[in-house]
Amino acid sequence: MKKGEFTLRDHAVDLGDVMKEIVRNIRRVVVGKEDTMRNLVLALATGRHVLLEDVPGVGKTTLIKALARSTNLSFRRIQFTPDLLPSDITGTSVLNQEESTFEFREGPVFHNIVLADEINRASPKTQSSLLECMEEGQVTSDGVTYSLPSPFLVMATQNPIEYEGTFPLPEAQLDRFSVSLHIGYPTSAGEKKMLRRLEKQSALDHLEAVASGDHIKALNRMVDDVYASDSVLDYIVSISESTRKDDNIYLGASPRASLTLLKLSQALALYQEMDYVIPDHVKEIAPDVLRHRIILTPEARWEDVSPDDVIRRILGRLPVPGTGEFVSE
Repeated sequence: MKKGEFTLRDHAVDLGDVMKEIVRNIRRVVVGKEDTMRNLVLALATGRHVLLEDVPGVGKTTLIKALARSTNLSFRRIQFTPDLLPSDITGTSVLNQEESTFEFREGPVFHNIVLADEINRASPKTQSSLLECMEEGQVTSDGVTYSLPSPFLVMATQNPIEYEGTFPLPEAQLDRFSVSLHIGYPTSAGEKKMLRRLEKQSALDHLEAVASGDHIKALNRMVDDVYASDSVLDYIVSISESTRKDDNIYLGASPRASLTLLKLSQALALYQEMDYVIPDHVKEIAPDVLRHRIILTPEARWEDVSPDDVIRRILGRLPVPGTGEFVSE
């Protein structure tokens, strides 16, 4: 059996092909940037959470639903509102009157893929109820810890142009999202294609699974085996350190960001059927990993400098490792 394959029900499955097939399946429903769909699948392959920031109506919720259906993972959507309580997400203890005992009733977070829709509309207290779930994969209630299903991913959406009645996510929670993705408006041809496709019925209703939870767990393990040389690790560290020293940045990338950048680069290498990471993988995925983690100075914001502008400048001026040893022996 070749590297990159594993046995599922007595059939050898190439995991790079599995990721590509998930992307192809999502494209049957969502019209937009394939790189965004690919990076969503890369985050899934690393077991890390995703933040989708874009204007209303471009297909954020549909994209996440299509991912869940394509992988046959359990899915639950939670609509975040100002009156939502932490127990509405994680669960609560209820009285069993027959036995005079309290029993824990699981909340909607106990699913493989949880869509936190418009997450910034909930209060900070409610937002913080997801921190333990996202970091530890568990829920603690009344001193008892309950494990969440595996794999477990939070896919959150927020509309950046709506400020009234919203509560910005704190830096600690933003740092737990592996990537911040944008779908953007489709092209004229793409929008016409979407109208024709959805003219009579929803394509999502007929979308079939092309992968399973076993595939995703195997991907999580396989990503860890993709080789990253010392020169690649040095390059990743230099990118993160540069964000902490840039004059336009008030708060730079954390060590967690460096680890996430490594893992997503490993997943991208696996997607491209390579068993080692090269600097181009790091450069390609870096903007999505870093844009939501850095906070610009007030001066930079006044000058309409965007996080992506700063990240591009950092990547442009940093020396890229040359012909080093990228391949494992």
